[in-house]
Amino acid sequence: MRLLFIGDVVGIGGCEFLMKKLPDYKKENGVDVCIANGENSAQGNGVTPFSCKMLYDSGVDFITLGNHSFKRPEIMDYLDKESAIIRPYNFPKGAPGKGVGIIDKGRYRIAVINLMGTVYLDALNNPFLEIEEALKEIEDCKTVIVDFHAEATAEKRSLGFYLDGRVTAVLGTHTHVQTADAQLLPQGTAYITDVGMTGPVQSVLGIDPELAIKKMKSHVPVRFSNAEGKHSMDACLIDIDEKTGKATYIKRVVLK
Repeated sequence: MRLLFIGDVVGIGGCEFLMKKLPDYKKENGVDVCIANGENSAQGNGVTPFSCKMLYDSGVDFITLGNHSFKRPEIMDYLDKESAIIRPYNFPKGAPGKGVGIIDKGRYRIAVINLMGTVYLDALNNPFLEIEEALKEIEDCKTVIVDFHAEATAEKRSLGFYLDGRVTAVLGTHTHVQTADAQLLPQGTAYITDVGMTGPVQSVLGIDPELAIKKMKSHVPVRFSNAEGKHSMDACLIDIDEKTGKATYIKRVVLK
């Protein structure tokens, strides 16, 4: 089984880029399953039912989220109703949506877990403790993909080693800059600290550079808007032994 995990999709421009490029890329590379982090897929930030539809229409099978999960009010009910989208598991109980989901392809089932880091982010429940509860919910799935939406590289790598051999992949998201450490950990878990971003190339994490500079120089609130121009997709290709759920290969991808 070949799985494609796409880094944080930014704005309608990122969604439109996937609609143009993703179908052919999947065919040319034999992709069986596609997951994307969509927490910034709405214009500005956050996620909406409309941006989710654009991702599904482009060929994404499943959507994970992050710290902007609840930014848009129109997504609240959607998270409770839609089965192919999850928010971080370690949000307090009672928050809209769920943190674990299943992709059922008939021949195989893939469990997806979304977690959020707590270093430099909101003080959610401890992800190292919460993952133990999440894993109990999907004990019948051999293939388990973890999207760890976190800021600190040390926290991400620590969780990777903590879960090594227990899940198929631990894939970092949130910082929008692809890291150069895609690897198979000693016990066979595929890992990367950050998958990267799908959005405008000439930007500051997807934002118009002039606006980001203004904020950095003045420390005064600035209304951000997504940059325009050429876009690219950052992602990871992962080959998985569907009988064992073990990853056999991971490769960084940049599609322009």
